[in-house]
Amino acid sequence: MNAWTLRNASWRRLSHLVPRLLVGVCLLAVQGHAAHAEPPQSTQPELRVRSEWHKEHLSRPDSAVPFSFVYDGKASAELLRKWPYNEEERRIDNSRRQQTRTWTDPATGLEVRCVSVAYSDYAALEWTAYLRNTGNSNTPLLENIQGIDTVWKAAAGEDIVLHGIKGDSCTSDSFEPYEVKLTPGVSKVFGPPGYSGKSCDGPEGWPYYNLQLGRRGGVIMAIGWPGQWASFFGREADQRLRVRAGQQLTKLVLHPGEEVRTPLIALLFWDGNDLVRAQNIWRRWYLKHNAPRTHGQAPKPLWQIQVGGAMAEVPGIEGYFKAGIKPDLCWRDAGGGHTWYPSNGGPYQGNDIWLNTGTWEVDRAKYPEGFRPFSDWVRSKGMQFLLWFEPERVGDPNSWLAKNHPEWLLPGSSHGSILNLGDPAALNWLVNHVDGIVKNQGLDWYREDMNGGGPLPAWRKADAPDRQGITENLYVQGHLTFWDELRRRNPGLRIDSCASGGRRNDLESMRRAVPLLRSDFQFPGMKNVIEGNQGHTYGLSRWLPFQGTGCYLVEPYAFRSFYLPSFGMTALSDQTLAANKQAFAECARLAPLMLADFHPLTPYSLQPDQWIAWQFNRPEFGDGAIQAFRRAECVGSAMVIKFQDLDPKLRYRIEDLDSPEVRILGGQELMTEGYSLQITNQPGAGILIYSRVPSS
Repeated sequence: MNAWTLRNASWRRLSHLVPRLLVGVCLLAVQGHAAHAEPPQSTQPELRVRSEWHKEHLSRPDSAVPFSFVYDGKASAELLRKWPYNEEERRIDNSRRQQTRTWTDPATGLEVRCVSVAYSDYAALEWTAYLRNTGNSNTPLLENIQGIDTVWKAAAGEDIVLHGIKGDSCTSDSFEPYEVKLTPGVSKVFGPPGYSGKSCDGPEGWPYYNLQLGRRGGVIMAIGWPGQWASFFGREADQRLRVRAGQQLTKLVLHPGEEVRTPLIALLFWDGNDLVRAQNIWRRWYLKHNAPRTHGQAPKPLWQIQVGGAMAEVPGIEGYFKAGIKPDLCWRDAGGGHTWYPSNGGPYQGNDIWLNTGTWEVDRAKYPEGFRPFSDWVRSKGMQFLLWFEPERVGDPNSWLAKNHPEWLLPGSSHGSILNLGDPAALNWLVNHVDGIVKNQGLDWYREDMNGGGPLPAWRKADAPDRQGITENLYVQGHLTFWDELRRRNPGLRIDSCASGGRRNDLESMRRAVPLLRSDFQFPGMKNVIEGNQGHTYGLSRWLPFQGTGCYLVEPYAFRSFYLPSFGMTALSDQTLAANKQAFAECARLAPLMLADFHPLTPYSLQPDQWIAWQFNRPEFGDGAIQAFRRAECVGSAMVIKFQDLDPKLRYRIEDLDSPEVRILGGQELMTEGYSLQITNQPGAGILIYSRVPSS
């Protein structure tokens, strides 16, 4: 999140698409979509639809299971009906019930196990299928293993529309919303680029969808797979839509004792035709049941500063305290030309020396006492210490890993080899080694990166012709085990998922980590970086309530475009003091509200003559915030904002952060007539904070 993290464009593979242009006006009124302030939650009709779908697909021996594979040339639907079957059920907690269904092939010993979870407070369910060889010899060929393979239907004459966003390409249009109308004969395929292996990479690489099945509702689907997945949506001649998703390539035999798994598939059913409500149900389910908890606490807003990790920096950090700024997180990143690990002997030099990875030890020439004195001081001041790692990529052929354990490495990535986390010995070493650093150096956060084109070429290169996909599958299982074990051994440890910005934020990853840096698209000089980050917030907020970034610009229009629940500013100096104080103070008020319901108030656009605005609303508390941006070529200086989801019977206190005037207006008036927000600067940014007025 500072200049240290800026990657060299010569080795990053980026995809550039022409942004989809949406026409808007500078003076805009948006209609409210609900009359009462009720928190979005699943209704009884939605729970009933979920229960019926669960019963049809996941609860009976003769169910039409929602996953599929081909085994020895035969379809799984044909085979599973003939194999011995067993099921078990247990209650996880008051909201979740787990069911395990098992089929076993008596001839070859292939065991198929589907573990599903149904939620009682939301119309959500999920499942993962596991395929294990319990026999004494290799299985026949397993092919085309799909985590979901099912058909959805809409009523006759109803449209089927797929809604989603782009993945991260480190461009202004990353996370741009899209919609695809699936008319008869139309199909759409998604997945990360063919060189990648990072789950959220590229324009087609966002593994979350909202499938609208006409005017009576739809289903949100998420794919949890921190690897190379593929999804397919194909409309048939009638109202049927075939949906498939899974690991992109599986054509393999299993050795005795081996087990592969499908991606996690999660579904959330919604009723009606209100897409905003559907996405807010998702946000609330995500925060309650998915976002990783530490000591039982969900992620909270935090402010970060970049540090080197030496005690000599203490006076500079205390300067933040004197300025009235209390950082939460002291972040030690890769370091550019000043790494924290030995890196001098590799092929990369200068500011690229940080690419010489593979020796994960504190460089005692730079840090004779390690990070422990600094991290202890950080905690004594009520802050936390984060340290950057990139353990999967071994970029230095002279590193400790390359010299001592070449048998653990998979050659073929764009920037070195890949540490094979599917190898039990390599995985065991990594768990123990990083756990030792966490404990010895006093880490509160483990930040994991993955740079270069991605691990997919190395995975594929390691596969034999009859083992295609096995390396990736075992690797993904190992990577998730690594994170789980780190958190088990260190209950207070938090994990930050990076992978060249926001390129590995699938649901399995997000149940263990948070994206403190949603994209590397944040640095001055990047084309359209300010408006691009406005667009990033607009698109990504539909899916990930907790996200982070930082700003290196000191104009309010700029730094207000980067406000998120996790936020940082350019380094403190006499020249940046005023901007730091304003930005951190404003974001401290805004960030807690950004974990609430999200309402877009304008169409998405990156165009310089368009406004863009959105609202975060907490109906149960009666408060929220509006963010609005008047871009450089937008002539009109006012925007009429019609608030969303207020209580029409209450009055609200409206505070404009750029005006001393406080206005009190009724909820009905704010939703129907609206509020005229004036932004005189061109470009300019406005923020409204509102709260309900207690009844007298």
